[in-house]
Amino acid sequence: MKAPLEGLRVVELASFVAAPSAGALLADLGAEVTKIEVPQGEIYRHSLPRLAGIKSDFSEAPHFQMDNRGKRSIALDVTHPAAQKAVARLVDGADVFLTNMLPHRLAKYGLGPEALRARRPELIVGVLTGYGRKGPDVKRASFDYAAYWARTGFMDIMHEPDSPPAWLRPGVGDHAAALSLVTGILAALRMRDQTGEGQVVDVSLLHIGFYVLGNDAAMALATRETPPTHDRRRARNPLWNHYRTKDGRWLFLVMIESDRYWKGFCAAIERADLAGEERFADARFRYRNAPELIALLDEVFGARTLAEWETQLGGHDVIWAPVRTLGEAIHDPQARANGVFQTIDHPTAGPFETIRPPLTMSAYEMKGDRPAPALGAHGEEVLREAGLTQAEIDEALGK
Repeated sequence: MKAPLEGLRVVELASFVAAPSAGALLADLGAEVTKIEVPQGEIYRHSLPRLAGIKSDFSEAPHFQMDNRGKRSIALDVTHPAAQKAVARLVDGADVFLTNMLPHRLAKYGLGPEALRARRPELIVGVLTGYGRKGPDVKRASFDYAAYWARTGFMDIMHEPDSPPAWLRPGVGDHAAALSLVTGILAALRMRDQTGEGQVVDVSLLHIGFYVLGNDAAMALATRETPPTHDRRRARNPLWNHYRTKDGRWLFLVMIESDRYWKGFCAAIERADLAGEERFADARFRYRNAPELIALLDEVFGARTLAEWETQLGGHDVIWAPVRTLGEAIHDPQARANGVFQTIDHPTAGPFETIRPPLTMSAYEMKGDRPAPALGAHGEEVLREAGLTQAEIDEALGK
């Protein structure tokens, strides 16, 4: 099968997660992606599991592998003029330049979107920033923890009233931003097919945070008020709430249309008597009497283990899910049946599983089964392809 982006060349000058994971998705679609790293390799490459508190001797950074699979690697110090010239030559032969370097640094090294497109109008430049390319914080460095999570109100709204603000797990906002960046690049390629002109695709973690939080953010924009946080003891809809089981685990009920499911739910938990109770007769009454119903359901769900509830609820038409640990979730038979995970055969670490690209295509199999490249493994090769002489290659690589 011919890959959708076969023959497309991407030069990636980026580190950590958001922009590199966009590059990995473009590689999954068949593009030839060349990753430019600092000579010592970026920190993300060296973030081994044991440094995250995981008892493992796995010799690679699994998250780096996922976000850089299928690429070629060249190690350059872009603060040096010879390396800057080498990058420019690489971009001369590329269709897409992908970066998350801060705008003022790009300009300093002659790699700003405007300069590159003046040199090559058909070039598409994908830029990932924390806060955008305009405004007072244009020079501010960021991670998704800050721009996507804390600053957008996401962090504050994702906790119970008596709890401290919720913590973000690594890469959550970054991977959402990557999907947006790839979407923009694909649209820009389509427009270039029609006009011959490239353009700049600009994605910020700040904007992505507001977009992902869109339901609440839209409400806040229209009303100028912050939506209330969820309080499981006083949930507006007790059938859209989480409950602790006998063994200290949790399950999550997600019956947003509670009237539709109420009688069936009562049967599922073997409390048909609740269906006839006037104080719980419909969604309005359950809202008014939510603390009483939640206290009742706490007792009901606290009487059995999570495994027992999985058996009990499994045969009923109710919407719910067990709250899995990640260690359990990676064995989920439904995820396995749908090919969510992929084995990579790494040349030094051996075979290991990772997450496949987040979509499937009926006419092209996106496996995502190639490992990330060793640091600088393709340096001379890619520079020679770009037309540099051996002397220029040696100078650019600092030999």
